[in-house]
Amino acid sequence: MNIALIAHDAKKELMTQFCIAYCRVLSQHNLTATGITGKMVTEATGLTIQKCLSGRQGGAQQIAARIACDEIDLLLFFRDPITPKPHEPNEMNLLRLCDVHNIPVATNIATAEVLIHGLERGDLDWRNILKY
Repeated sequence: MNIALIAHDAKKELMTQFCIAYCRVLSQHNLTATGITGKMVTEATGLTIQKCLSGRQGGAQQIAARIACDEIDLLLFFRDPITPKPHEPNEMNLLRLCDVHNIPVATNIATAEVLIHGLERGDLDWRNILKY
């Protein structure tokens, strides 16, 4: 599966800790992340991650384009719901694309853990069936 990782600044450390905890599961998949998130996770885990631009420079839009081309199967997007973001409309478009293309998405650690456990059990294998 192709998994994308995005985390707002206030959630980058949480994303890093999440990836440390689930490194074994994540290592079995292709990972893509926005620049700084990818750098932090790689440094902490040693996971191979294809890095896009930073979120502020268009990395989330690069991931959105991959979603639109059916190149992403799962999105882990740890959002900071408290601090307003100037690029929030772009984030809503990203989430809308996930809905349009039936991409499972987690916006917090609770739903991310549910998706990771489902991924580990094979509950998301239907994504592979859709591609063929």
